[in-house]
Amino acid sequence: MRQAERAIFDLRRGLPILLRDSGTATLVQAVEGLNDRTLGHAQSLSGSIAQLALSRHRMAALTGKSNGDAVLLHLSPLPGSAGLGDIAWTRGTKIPTGAQIVPADKPALAAIRLLARALLVPAAIVCPVAATNSDRIEAELANGNLLAVDVDEALRLCEVGTAQLTRVSEARVPLAEAEISRFVLFREADGMREHVAIVIGDRAKWAQDVPVRLHSSCLTGDLFGSLKCDCGEQLRRGVAAINGQGGGVLLYLSQEGRGIGLANKLRAYGLQDEGLDTIDADQTIGFSQDERDFRVAHEMLDQLGVSRILLLTNNPAKVEALQRAGVKVTGRQAIYGEITDQNLRYLHTKAQRHGHWLHELLNEQGEPASETPERLPAPGSSAS
Repeated sequence: MRQAERAIFDLRRGLPILLRDSGTATLVQAVEGLNDRTLGHAQSLSGSIAQLALSRHRMAALTGKSNGDAVLLHLSPLPGSAGLGDIAWTRGTKIPTGAQIVPADKPALAAIRLLARALLVPAAIVCPVAATNSDRIEAELANGNLLAVDVDEALRLCEVGTAQLTRVSEARVPLAEAEISRFVLFREADGMREHVAIVIGDRAKWAQDVPVRLHSSCLTGDLFGSLKCDCGEQLRRGVAAINGQGGGVLLYLSQEGRGIGLANKLRAYGLQDEGLDTIDADQTIGFSQDERDFRVAHEMLDQLGVSRILLLTNNPAKVEALQRAGVKVTGRQAIYGEITDQNLRYLHTKAQRHGHWLHELLNEQGEPASETPERLPAPGSSAS
């Protein structure tokens, strides 16, 4: 899947790529970073009028309905790049009258999924290559100005996620909450992300059920102490809790903004300031309520030789993801931050819409029985 991995970087650079499918060719390019010159170039190169591909989440935000995984909009007249951007991510935008909306074909669907993986807004211009322009396209491929990718290869990359992680480097890093700790860095095969395992304490003294926390990176909270979330406190309390139980592992995952990246997270923050909650803000710019893939955590634990864990989390999705991957989660332990005026709505959204186990922290009653931590054995039990 090397070509598909290379395509991600071209898309991030604002370049078009060519998607091939059963004898057809389609030029696609991210709407993010598009300008009128590059829009015109894509249409000239392909010999066709651009169509707009959007995710089902963006369509739900625009129309209240979602059809399939993605859709294609045929717009006449075609807006300029700024107008396409408004349709792609601006709150309150309406689909132009007369637009034809059809289910996305494979190239459009592949474009949307590649863009999400590239941490760009999942919106693309899609230009089928006319037969009269095939020679020009081949010339661009031959001189290296254009990269061609098989559609099935692109879809497969987005479906299977990262290939084998490479363990790159490691060093002892004493922490305020855990003086005996070692950082182990893993790099994904496509080079997009790096993740860190913080190995805490003397491994020979670890419990049989190793205390583990999965922590998604949060620049604003972890580093700058943002009051909009509780991430920084959860990070430090997680390290302290693992250290206090004799040691274990904290996986610091490069999954900013629940997997949408820092740029999109800041876009969503702007929408939250306008009154949307975290889920609706993410949907407005085209993403699901959680874009993270916890399979990477399973592989990190596997490479570290950890298979039985006590999971420090309030998130049932993490429990379920690791269990599906084959990790034996023998118990769960809550890990809370502090409630502030600024993060209270965020915490309520996590509890009410994401299903996080936060009702004890928020002093609420009526947590559904299917989501209570009692469905796991108690921490320290001898469950097999």
